[in-house]
Amino acid sequence: MLFIKYKSVIKFILTFLLVYAVLSFSYKFYLQFSDGSKFYPDYLTHLVAKQSEALLNTLGYKTQVLPHPDEPSMKLIVNGKYLARVIEGCNGISVIILFLSFIVAFSGKLKTTFFFILSGSVLIYSINLIRIVLLTMGLYHYPDYEEVLHTVIFPGIIYGVVFLLWIFWVNRFSKLNKNHA
Repeated sequence: MLFIKYKSVIKFILTFLLVYAVLSFSYKFYLQFSDGSKFYPDYLTHLVAKQSEALLNTLGYKTQVLPHPDEPSMKLIVNGKYLARVIEGCNGISVIILFLSFIVAFSGKLKTTFFFILSGSVLIYSINLIRIVLLTMGLYHYPDYEEVLHTVIFPGIIYGVVFLLWIFWVNRFSKLNKNHA
């Protein structure tokens, strides 16, 4: 009786956990086999670091990214000052995996779900780049606020966007919304 009553909740949880586990293990597998010989520390982190560098240079900050000699990260240097490092956790992939898992668990029509996942992932990736650029600029101009910028404000931005995308999805496109309409 309880299983029938909470069938949609149980289905959501199991689907979410399955998709999240498969994507997380796939990403971990990717990281495990990224040797860093061509793109250090891995291709996606390297790409995010280089794109952050390009955006900062476009905004007038003389920026350079270099492989960190002691850890798997890229050093972000602005006007000769080492400000930050771009690590694997900064590339936004884990946030995209979280987003994607939720959308699949609350899936709608296949085509709509696919395009929402694609556009939402691009949006999250782009906002993550902007987040890194703004964080770097903040660290450059306001180094005393490093802790609050890095641990409160900028994670709040990226997770806030994901939350808003989820709410938009559930209210506009998910099958759940269609069943209760």
